[in-house]
Amino acid sequence: MNNRSGFTLIEVILALTILLVVMMMLASTTGKTVHTAATGANQEAGIQLAMDRVEKVRSDPNYSGLDTAYAKTETSFPTLAGFTRVTTIVRTTSSNNDFKKVTVTVTGPGLTSPIVRTVTVAAP
Repeated sequence: MNNRSGFTLIEVILALTILLVVMMMLASTTGKTVHTAATGANQEAGIQLAMDRVEKVRSDPNYSGLDTAYAKTETSFPTLAGFTRVTTIVRTTSSNNDFKKVTVTVTGPGLTSPIVRTVTVAAP
């Protein structure tokens, strides 16, 4: 009888192949997780930019000056390079209604689609 201890070449190759497959799966999962985290952070930043503008418009008591104060395109955000916030205001008037529809659209790197938030503000 041949009484040798250790692994054969086939066993070593098989173990290394299994290890390689597991490591490739880990690397792929880690990459996807990092991408999701980065995308989520950009998405949250875009939502925050839009909601900040909506809340500022809602809290402004000067209804007649909303157009001049907020209807514009902004691109200079110190911590969010490449982001753009566009605020549009459309006024609707009829015999007994006077309101403004304010739409804030945020675009930027890492966003899968533009973030759009809309609020309607009525005349006092």
